[in-house]
Amino acid sequence: MSQPTSAETTNIPAGEEETKVPAYSWYALSILVVIYVLNFVDRNIISILAEDIKADLGLRDDQIGFLYGTAFGVFYALFGIPLGKLADSWHRVRLMTAGLAIWSAFTALSGFAKSFATLSVARIGVGVGEATASPSAYSLISDWFPKKMRATALAIYSSGLYIGGGVSLLIGGAIVENWNEAYPVDAPLGLAGWQAAFIIVGLPGLLLALLVFTLREPLRGQSEGIVTPPPKDPFRGFFRELVAVIPPFTLIGAAQGGARGLAINLAGALAIGSIAWLMADFTGNAQQWGAVGIGYYAIFSWATTLKSRDEPTFRLIWGTPAFLTTILGYGMVAFMSYAASFWAAPYAIRILGEAPSTAGWWIGGPGALGGFLGVIMGGWMADFLRKRLAAGRLIVVAFGLVGAAPFLYVMFTTQDTTTFYIVAFLQSLFGSSALGAAAATSQDLVLPRMRGTATATFFLSTTLVGLALGPYMAGQVSTMSGSLSTGGLSLLIAVPIGLLLLLVAYRTVPKAEQTVIERARAAGEEV
Repeated sequence: MSQPTSAETTNIPAGEEETKVPAYSWYALSILVVIYVLNFVDRNIISILAEDIKADLGLRDDQIGFLYGTAFGVFYALFGIPLGKLADSWHRVRLMTAGLAIWSAFTALSGFAKSFATLSVARIGVGVGEATASPSAYSLISDWFPKKMRATALAIYSSGLYIGGGVSLLIGGAIVENWNEAYPVDAPLGLAGWQAAFIIVGLPGLLLALLVFTLREPLRGQSEGIVTPPPKDPFRGFFRELVAVIPPFTLIGAAQGGARGLAINLAGALAIGSIAWLMADFTGNAQQWGAVGIGYYAIFSWATTLKSRDEPTFRLIWGTPAFLTTILGYGMVAFMSYAASFWAAPYAIRILGEAPSTAGWWIGGPGALGGFLGVIMGGWMADFLRKRLAAGRLIVVAFGLVGAAPFLYVMFTTQDTTTFYIVAFLQSLFGSSALGAAAATSQDLVLPRMRGTATATFFLSTTLVGLALGPYMAGQVSTMSGSLSTGGLSLLIAVPIGLLLLLVAYRTVPKAEQTVIERARAAGEEV
């Protein structure tokens, strides 16, 4: 295949062969979509339950933001690294099956929480379990579908995010309202409506895991003719990454790099710990910044030791500005989108006076539709533009950032319920359009054996930047200002930061994609 020579104007040549996609690939993709729907139902249902949880447990907005974003997101990100490595070396279907069972069980256990601490632990469990899903799914999809259809296929999978997010509001609002009306006193097992909701949405995942277990594992790299044989010891890399990313075992990995490696690690720990302490002192929220500090230190440790453990992967991920600016640019989209979708229901209930079931219906249903349409159309447009511009997919990512911003502004300033529901739909539609394009770009910049690790790294930006900071920041600003509207508007800071990152990505991605194999070989890869 001839290679494009311009970062901005070269057409992608028609060398990506027309390959008919087997019917089984579409069947398997449909199962993955259902998994992702449940993934986001279990993750996002706390949004519609937030006001009830806040009242029952006596929490503040920043603590609610912590439960939704940070408690889940930090551990989702940390365990995504070793589990991403396991997805690169082990049976991906089995890994996804185990993860689905784990996060579904912890969602159900959330229904028995009686305090902020116990609910935090349950949310951490959900995060660890869900960390198996996308590294496995992205890698599987990249083998089930040819490169020319990758953004479309990943966008279809990613539609589960928005369907699940919407369905969680519909189901959660209906359950909590009907349960509380049916059992104002003497409820079964003494459960409040929000607790019943967690249990009811968690149990189906345990049954779905049985169906997922029946999926066939494809040959790794088959879609691009770079078939990669499985390692003889698939768990060795997993445990190596686990030790490298989980404190305090990170010190062992750092010490393997000699005195200099240990000194760099300790200096990073000191710098990150100092910043976390200052932020905790400023905000009065030690849980948030302690968790964020642990997360960022762990990723720092992992990245600094990856070079000695797997230099080709390090070069193509952490050593490639195109990769980093792509995922961080999308991280700014996630920063706004996660926070807007989470705080929409509390805003409707608290500020506009809507009932939970009404808010769940008018935010959840249209939000699911908007997200589904946005991610599908965005994925199709990303593939369309890639045929004409080497970095065309990144235009779609930038559009998702800029296009959603005006609707977010209106969402958190309007006092009219009809206007609120309309702009919430439009914000979901525009904000969701970026995901398939960003995900496909990250997959194009690595070799097949690295896709699980690349996906885990991609999700670092959506979790440690988007999920761990966006919902919390809106809640913290709301707590400090006494205005949820001000908290929502603070999210717009993501727009200029994201645009700058995406501009750099647009100028560097084409050459980085052209030279993937060349740079991997230079780092010692046998390919």
